[in-house]
Amino acid sequence: MKKLNLALAVLATSTMLFSCGEKKADTTTTPTETPAEAPAAPEEVTGVQITINAGDDMKFDQNEIKVPVGEKVTLTLKHTGKMDKAVMGHNWVLLKPGTDMTAFATDASQAADTDYIAAKDADKVVAHTKTIGGGETTTVEFTITEAGTYDFLCTFPAHFAMMQGKLIAE
Repeated sequence: MKKLNLALAVLATSTMLFSCGEKKADTTTTPTETPAEAPAAPEEVTGVQITINAGDDMKFDQNEIKVPVGEKVTLTLKHTGKMDKAVMGHNWVLLKPGTDMTAFATDASQAADTDYIAAKDADKVVAHTKTIGGGETTTVEFTITEAGTYDFLCTFPAHFAMMQGKLIAE
């Protein structure tokens, strides 16, 4: 048995020694003509893409947005600040026309568990994002079906006074 193990060890060593510097023949073939591949179709972007930035200064970088009626809107909210959402959280809430923004924001400021949207006022909301903190991003999709002017705001406590604007659907 010892002789067999020794013979196998010698064989394995000699195979490794002889194959280390040895150049092997290339067995892969490269076709002279490659069929042209159709370029990948670009990902189709449908609807309107909007990005709103909000930072630790309690301001949206846009206070007026125009969108076409009937098209899908994808709105991305980016919190460009550094503060945690417990201290400087931001959301984006789009209200139905005719909603009293001050009353809505006052009720919302007490609704931390539901992203600062009071359950009793949920029917006044067209769309909203979740509440985010510094460095975070969130997205919401919606479609406006009726032309008009819609108010938007951040409902984090005391933010709506400085963080509001108009969405105009045409």
